[in-house]
Amino acid sequence: MKEVVHLEVMHTICCGIDVHKKKLVACIRRGRKEEVREYGATTKEIKEMVSWIKEHKCEIVAMESTSVYWKPLVNIFEMEDIDFIIVNARDSRHLPGRKTDVQDAQWIAQLLQLGQLRGSYIPSREQRELRDVCRYRKKLVEERTRAINRLQKHLEGANIKLSSIVSDIKGVTSLNLLDYMINNQDALDEAKAKELIITRISASVEEVVEAMEGIVTDVQKILIKENIDHMKELAFRITRLDEIIDQFMSEEATDDEDDNQTPDDKKDNDDQILEDKKPKLSYKEAIKLLIQIPGVGIRNAQTILAEIGLDMSRFSTAGHLASWAAICPGNNESAGKRKSGRTKKSNKMLKTTLSQAATAAIKNKNSFFSAQYQRLVVRRGKKRATMAVAHSILISIYHMLSEGTEFVDLGSDYYNQFNTEKKANSYIKKLESLGYHVIAEKIA
Repeated sequence: MKEVVHLEVMHTICCGIDVHKKKLVACIRRGRKEEVREYGATTKEIKEMVSWIKEHKCEIVAMESTSVYWKPLVNIFEMEDIDFIIVNARDSRHLPGRKTDVQDAQWIAQLLQLGQLRGSYIPSREQRELRDVCRYRKKLVEERTRAINRLQKHLEGANIKLSSIVSDIKGVTSLNLLDYMINNQDALDEAKAKELIITRISASVEEVVEAMEGIVTDVQKILIKENIDHMKELAFRITRLDEIIDQFMSEEATDDEDDNQTPDDKKDNDDQILEDKKPKLSYKEAIKLLIQIPGVGIRNAQTILAEIGLDMSRFSTAGHLASWAAICPGNNESAGKRKSGRTKKSNKMLKTTLSQAATAAIKNKNSFFSAQYQRLVVRRGKKRATMAVAHSILISIYHMLSEGTEFVDLGSDYYNQFNTEKKANSYIKKLESLGYHVIAEKIA
């Protein structure tokens, strides 16, 4: 006869909420008794639900992280000091064939009562707002890139070869030349070209005149002008967001988010005392540390800090941070065999930013990251090698923020310090296979 496993009750009174855009279904569970109510998603009805939850003296509330519909609830829960967790839908999925809003809320409450739900990392409201600004800025930068490519397409269609003579098609000289082409019917001559060329370019005046000679219709002039105006508007908005981010991160306040930690992330009192002794960094100090890493600029550092915050105590180890950011191989093992280890879907903003930083770090031939990439790219491919470098960057960031230490580059010859004799023999064998006779002598 099979042994029946009884799960321990972790919360005597708890609440599970099934979140939708227009409707909230809440289930309060006390022992085996349940009470279910439906509310709207407006602020007034959310406050009514909070009053109902407080009347029952709920210990904790759990809800699914459905799109962005959980944010209005979190805003009010934080104001009312209600303990809550946000869970991934895959962790709270109901059994097949039993899918209704009421049953989903009951299922969440039951799992919460038994301690079977794992809360997601929810930063403070200040950091969430900083995230929104950084993510919006990234979208505008991407849109500006699309506008530049669109402008280039229109210029090629008008026989204008401006991109062949300038490195920056949105620079001052380029815009001067395009403005003259749009507002004048006469062809560009050398005398006028000299006046319009303000910045330093490698092309001669004759080459500029030849490149600007095209077949431009009135419709193409309109399209080119609209694209230029769009680029200028996007540049203005990006500059404005940069100022907002710089102003926010110039403040000396530290990131304090202990209230939103999940039960699994909270430490014992003794561990917390040790954590309090660790240096607390401001955003300004953290950025100064992060830009020491090859490939990480000021904007990348701001984006990374907006996503992970300043307090690394919420991640017990550097490996947990890498797992949360999905910058590590996935776990997929069965019958002792390691299967596909592709990374899981997670924070797209953080992942792409670290990937960009890794791509830039690889170009620095004197850094450890370049040596790591060259070591892995041969047998693992470019994408996996780049992701491995991104993983190393994130591990470095964790230790720098948690310990307040500066970045120390291990150097491009780091891997040459190990197994030198084995590597030398390997190189000798390769030369002998090519028909060379090698006499190896070690230099003292």
